[in-house]
Amino acid sequence: QVQVVESGGGLVQAGGSLRLSCTASGLTFDDYAMGWFRHAPGMEREGVSCISWNSGSKYYVDSVKGRFSISRDNAKNTLYLQMNTLKPEDTAMYYCAADWRFRRTLKADDYLYWGQGTQVTVSS
Repeated sequence: QVQVVESGGGLVQAGGSLRLSCTASGLTFDDYAMGWFRHAPGMEREGVSCISWNSGSKYYVDSVKGRFSISRDNAKNTLYLQMNTLKPEDTAMYYCAADWRFRRTLKADDYLYWGQGTQVTVSS
């Protein structure tokens, strides 16, 4: 049974930083590309970033380029999202998900396994 669990969310002031983690079990982690998505109330779910199985390819949506950094540790079955210079518009529930291949399109429908999310709230 595949389990994906996010952690690291919280309340932070604008300009601050958070590091999200996502641990996956029940699958061969390095068989999968991984992605981060976010969903704010009243908005559509948005792809944020993705990374290939060996970290050789990474992609970021324009709104987070230069502020967010995705990484993974396959030995620990863990995905990370370092978020710096946070803005109130980054407030959302953040989800990680697994896809069988790396795609820059970041379409949620392509992703097979999802976590329950971790809330990020950025105050102004």
